[in-house]
Amino acid sequence: MTDTTNTPDTTHGPGSTGTPTPTGTGQLVVLDMAGTTVADGGLVERAFERAAEHLGVAPGSPDHAEKLQYVLDTMGESKISVFRHLFGTEELARRANAAFEEAYGELVDAGLVTAVPGARAAIEKLRAEGRTVALTTGFARVTQDAVLDALGWQGLADLTLCPADAGGRGRPCPDMVLTAFLRTGAVADVRDVVVVGDTAYDMLSGQRAGAGTVAGVLTGAHDRATLVRNGATHVLDSVAALPDLLLESA
Repeated sequence: MTDTTNTPDTTHGPGSTGTPTPTGTGQLVVLDMAGTTVADGGLVERAFERAAEHLGVAPGSPDHAEKLQYVLDTMGESKISVFRHLFGTEELARRANAAFEEAYGELVDAGLVTAVPGARAAIEKLRAEGRTVALTTGFARVTQDAVLDALGWQGLADLTLCPADAGGRGRPCPDMVLTAFLRTGAVADVRDVVVVGDTAYDMLSGQRAGAGTVAGVLTGAHDRATLVRNGATHVLDSVAALPDLLLESA
């Protein structure tokens, strides 16, 4: 039986003509972290629970359940943006975000974050083939660095970006992808950018940036249908399959 895991999807999001999106040469690869290259094992939810409790949201209450559901629905978005929506004022949002980042950092320091199997090897292979790799996140820089340190990934990619590095706007805005495009100078055409992530917002940010390949992975928050509906040109079981996909598409 033919393995179709890496076969491009031919159904796309709103406004699609049904024709598969053409892929570029993929010389710049922009990879999400949590859920895509990093397996956090539900640490986002655990850190949110601590942050919410810090602001007086009782665990197990309807308010807590509603807020947690919003966090899950917006996975991939800048966390400070999520807290602005949930708590209404800048002061409360910043307090919640600080509590979240502290809690997440403690969980990372406790050794509860691991790499997605094959992620490091995939990044190393992409770079060995001459591609430029950027790692992006919706977390603050301090949390991103804590994760990179915990995994021994400092220097693994050519560039690491958080929302603050891109003017403060995280996904689903295209800013981090376009910042990687501008900072690296790896390609002259945004259609030669590859964006990879596990959430609807990753797919939207890639499409809005004009990336030629927007690949969803099934190791994180959202399922195949959600990824395709929001613009995935390909859906992979894991980022480990990405190097082969790009070689086939070259």
